[in-house]
Amino acid sequence: MMAKPKILLVDDRKENLVALEGLLRGHEADLLCARSGEQALELLLDHEVALALVDVQMPEMDGFELAALMRGTERTREVPIIFITAGIRDQTRIFKGYDSGAVDFLFKPLDPHVLSSKVAVFMQLYRQKRQLAERVRELEIALAERRQMENALKAADRRKNEFLAMLGHELRNPLAPITNAAQIMKRMNVSDPRLQMVQQVLDRQVGHLARLVDDLLDISRIEQGKITLRKEKLEIAPVLDQALESSRPLIQSRQHDLLVSVPNTPITLMGDGERLAQLISNLLNNAAKYTPTGGTIWLTVTRENGEALIRVKDTGEGISQPLLLQIFDAFTQAERTLDRSQGGLGLGLAIVKKLVELHQGRIEARSEGPGKGSEFLVWLPLLP
Repeated sequence: MMAKPKILLVDDRKENLVALEGLLRGHEADLLCARSGEQALELLLDHEVALALVDVQMPEMDGFELAALMRGTERTREVPIIFITAGIRDQTRIFKGYDSGAVDFLFKPLDPHVLSSKVAVFMQLYRQKRQLAERVRELEIALAERRQMENALKAADRRKNEFLAMLGHELRNPLAPITNAAQIMKRMNVSDPRLQMVQQVLDRQVGHLARLVDDLLDISRIEQGKITLRKEKLEIAPVLDQALESSRPLIQSRQHDLLVSVPNTPITLMGDGERLAQLISNLLNNAAKYTPTGGTIWLTVTRENGEALIRVKDTGEGISQPLLLQIFDAFTQAERTLDRSQGGLGLGLAIVKKLVELHQGRIEARSEGPGKGSEFLVWLPLLP
């Protein structure tokens, strides 16, 4: 609860102070009384004052001198001062009062209604100022807490990326000899059908594990800003061929129809061919994984307003509206049924988005909902 505001009453005559106290008794405020400028300064050192009612004509230190001292001190500089005087209405004295920092001038005998209304205004202003200061303080605390939370999240994200990089490297070490062993077994003429099946399983699963490790290393490098594109002037057609070569085995294994449409005229851009092929392949693999057997996938490339527009569309499971909002976040996947053996880690689309951004492009996912397929659109800037 906010403390009552304090009003400082300064007058060398006790009866005047008593009269002011009687007039201001109805206001929700604590009244501080001083018989001299020196006493007033002592009270100002100990209390935060919302308003000062100061008599002008006082011995030793008059009201103007007290006001000048208050205006020269940081603590009391903003305290509103109303001068009260029994002297004549001399314009020179009034101007002098305003120059010394007064906000108003009242003449004795005081009109109780005028005094009460003016004090009420300054009390309301003081309360609003206090409320605003409290709000500012709350916002500063909230901002400090938010910054602390952001720093903690950045540190956690940095540790996550370091862990992913370490995990990828540690997994790659044993993966290399396993891959070599699988290749040696593949070259051996094994007649036993059971061993042939074991070779096929081993070869397939080693390839799957290698892709997972590559995804882990890629996302960690991208997040840490350690990936460098080898950009060069290139045409989109060879990039598409490389992406299709990589994705065709998965597409064919799921018996999908793949329809490709590319303009006859060359489409030229500046980019890293390997990384562009990777992002297109990731989109094709994603379409293949989330499209039931025997579906259709379209890969279309067109020109649009100085950009190459690459579209990958499928007749697959579609994407719900909530998932569309986070589909490009790392480790995000749609809910999978038990027969999904090509799940992965949910890094493919996150890598795609990062690679698109590194090429100064943009990407968008569209879907009318579950069961209605999905479409991914990538815009990349063309060379003039």
